Amino acid sequence: MDDQISSTTPSYGLHHEEGEHRADKHVNSLLDEVTDFSLREATADVSEVEDILDLAGGAKDALERHRSTLPRNVTEEPLLDFSDPEPEPPSTSKPEPEAAKPALIGAFGDATTKPAKSEEKEEKTTVTPSKSSCSLVDLLYWRDLQRTGVVFGASLFLLLSLSVCSIISVLSYVALALLSVTISFRIYKGILQAVQKSEDGHPFKMYLDKDIAIPTETVHKYSDTVLVHINTVVKELRRLFLVEDLVDSLKFAVLMWILTYVGALFNGLTLLILGLIGAFSWPVVYEKHQAQIDHYYGLVNKQIKDVVGKVQAKIPGAKPKTE
Repeated sequence: MDDQISSTTPSYGLHHEEGEHRADKHVNSLLDEVTDFSLREATADVSEVEDILDLAGGAKDALERHRSTLPRNVTEEPLLDFSDPEPEPPSTSKPEPEAAKPALIGAFGDATTKPAKSEEKEEKTTVTPSKSSCSLVDLLYWRDLQRTGVVFGASLFLLLSLSVCSIISVLSYVALALLSVTISFRIYKGILQAVQKSEDGHPFKMYLDKDIAIPTETVHKYSDTVLVHINTVVKELRRLFLVEDLVDSLKFAVLMWILTYVGALFNGLTLLILGLIGAFSWPVVYEKHQAQIDHYYGLVNKQIKDVVGKVQAKIPGAKPKTE
């Protein structure tokens, strides 16, 4: 048994020494390849640097030959300066702080600018009037002649018809006129499509597909506005009839006395017709003669205030309102 062990151990040692020798040879060959590659790169870099220097020297010689051909009295600034720049003196001033990075501005700028934009939009919505008020002003000031003419003519014709006929007759005649126009146009378009063999469809399809339902928000908005006005009128009438202020109640009594004479001369429809004509004519007249109207209005208002002041001074217990 001992002989077998002694015969096998030397062979194991020889194999181990041969493996280490092969590994050393492999490492040495890798090191030689790395050194050869670094030497080749260094020589290539040196050759490139020498080529660049040769090109720079040739360019400098060409510039000097060009300058020698120029006349002496002509002075030109050097086009290229191949001399080494002089080192700048060290600055004693403190370095300025760097500006804020754009990344920070992009990150926090949106958060600060978006609320500002929303506030501007809110201000615009509060200041700008509604579309309905703008359209009403445009109608009264005759901005669009065709549109204002249609509205004014139709309203005046309706009021004149009501002054001659009853409201039921007027509504019936207006409905018959509209139906005669729409039915005639519908039959005309149907015949035209049959002759031309076209499929244009219903002539009023655009108006039939349009949503004309009144939104609930609009109903609530206008109903609340009307309710506020009704409550204001009721409170004012209660104040006048129960003589909370004697002067105001007397003014109201004088106004009702004047309206009795107006009612004897005109009826309600006549007043509506006159009011419609005044609403579509007075704004244009006032816009053209604003200075003169304001002057005379101020004089009349002053006279009325003087008369009212004298009447209040003679009535016992009536005190003028403090503005």
